[in-house]
Amino acid sequence: MCYNVGMYIRTPTRKNKDGTKVQYVQLAHNYRDPETKTPKAKVLYSFGRREDVDVEALKRLVKSICRFLEPEDAKEATEELGEDWPFEYLGSKQVGAAWLLDEMWEKFGIGKVLEKLLKKRKYRLPIERLLFAMIANRALEPKSKLGIEAWVKDSYFINELPEVEVHQLYQAMDFLLEAEEEIQKEVFFQVAHLFN
Repeated sequence: MCYNVGMYIRTPTRKNKDGTKVQYVQLAHNYRDPETKTPKAKVLYSFGRREDVDVEALKRLVKSICRFLEPEDAKEATEELGEDWPFEYLGSKQVGAAWLLDEMWEKFGIGKVLEKLLKKRKYRLPIERLLFAMIANRALEPKSKLGIEAWVKDSYFINELPEVEVHQLYQAMDFLLEAEEEIQKEVFFQVAHLFN
């Protein structure tokens, strides 16, 4: 669904009987009059006289609107107000496909099996998450171990694994090879039970 919101701030001026001018600040939008077929302004909200407007309230409104803009556009909008943008855009990561795989990983009980086997070995690294990252990478965008390091850091969000170092992936592979038979057996019974 797409919305075309043509709102803007307008500042109409009214002349008093004594010749002085008063300017008002209004939030308006244009619409096409169905009878005359000409564009007309409709006032949505009047902020009052220009000299009485709560500028801080307007700035809060702008910041509130900025939550729905792209980071670069929001920063530009607040800079025009002469304000420092309180956030720094660092980047974004894809999440959907990795999240789906993570849910399947848990549904099949693979995470639980690995955690159970890892308790005996007392690793300090998040081996289960490292193994999941390698599997997710293989399924979504196959890369080398070195490529996975950058893939996790820059491209895909892996839950509870903000970044990876290559040597950690090799340690996770060592565990996988060492516990291969146990993992296959445990995962088989998890899946056999799941599908009855």
